[in-house]
Order: sequence, then structure tokens, then C-alpha cells
Amino acid sequence: MGVTALTLSDAAALRDRKPFLSARALDRRRCARHMRLMLIETEPTPNPSTQKFLPGRIVMDAGTRDFANPEEAEASPLATALFDLGDVSGVFFGRDFISVTIAPGSDWRDVKPDVLAILMDHFTAQMPLFRTVSAGFSVPAEEESFADDPADAEIVAQIKDLIDMRVRPAVANDGGDIVYRGFDKGKVFLRMQGACAGCPSSTATLKNGIEQLLRYYVPEVTEVRAV
Repeated sequence: MGVTALTLSDAAALRDRKPFLSARALDRRRCARHMRLMLIETEPTPNPSTQKFLPGRIVMDAGTRDFANPEEAEASPLATALFDLGDVSGVFFGRDFISVTIAPGSDWRDVKPDVLAILMDHFTAQMPLFRTVSAGFSVPAEEESFADDPADAEIVAQIKDLIDMRVRPAVANDGGDIVYRGFDKGKVFLRMQGACAGCPSSTATLKNGIEQLLRYYVPEVTEVRAV
């Protein structure tokens, strides 16, 4: 078998040739480049499917926003980009963090670099969090609560104060939120969002934590339910 001689020009071309990079590898290289510009901290949550990402800046000036599917995410370019990965099943915007939930069968070791790349692209480019009304979208309004009995106004006010002051700050640390939805005949209805939604320990949190807290301070409360 003959041996082909390698010319000087061939050697130079081989030396200068850049290796082929897959799309995922390019995303990871872009992610590493952006890390020199900003730092996004990541934290695990009690829900193994959800991780919390802290970009070091305010995400939501007021309130929170939960996206449970790609249709809801159409209001936000960032949420849409995350759902477009195909592995993401939920996105939650908190005051200073984003929680991302991956679908069953997905692995955070594969998805996390892509999520970081999307977040870094968004924040370094200072892109808007929501689409403008002129583009056919509007910032979604807070979900309306059930119609409470006016006679329970004082009780409801106590419940909301306890949730806002004692419950929501704690669950925000875990990458989620718990929103008041209604009070009826002793039962308090709450909605779990972000890392709290689908978390294996959410039932225990409701019954052993929130329900006991509300029943202690508000005797009229007999039960807490997730909706």
C-alpha cells in the first residue's frame, strides 16, 4: 500500500482546520463565552425535575408568572425559547429567579447547558420578558380567585396575609410559589406553581406545614386543598 506524501500546504490546512461542533456543543461553547459576561447561579429544588436559575437581577418587577405548556408560553419570548428545547415541561418566573421543569425521561445533565445558554442570551441582550400588545400578545393577568363570600372578608384577609408573609417567601426559596385561590366553608384552596407543582413533597407541605399554620392562626380554617 502506498503512502501519500503530506505537503507543507496540506499540513498547514490540517493545523488550521477547526473541528466540527454539533448544535448542542455550539450552545455549550456560547454558554461558556457568556459566562465571562454574567453569572447565572443554579440551585436544586425539592422537586428533582425542577431547577432554579438566578440571573443576579430582577426578573419580575411585580408578581410571578407560571407557564404550564407552550401555548401559555407564547406570551413570553424567553418561556417560548425554553419550551422549544423539547425537554421542558414548565417555566416559572419569580422576582429574581426562573424555575425550569423538565419532562419525565429528560436528564438535567443534558438540558442544563442549553437552558443556561438561552437565559444568558436573553439577559445579555436585555430582551423583553413579554411580547408587546402590538405583536398580538399582552402580558397575562393574574389568574382570578374563586368568588369568596363577602361575609368571610376578614377571614380571607387573615389567610392572605399569612400566605404572603409566612408561606410565599419560604417556597420562593425553593423555586416555587403558592397562590391563594379561594375560601369556602372552612376550606382554603391554593395553587402550587413552579417547583411546587408536581413536587413529591408538596402534599406534605400543604398538610403538615401550611394547613397547620393556617388552622393555628385562623380557627375558621379546617382544611387546605391544592387546585
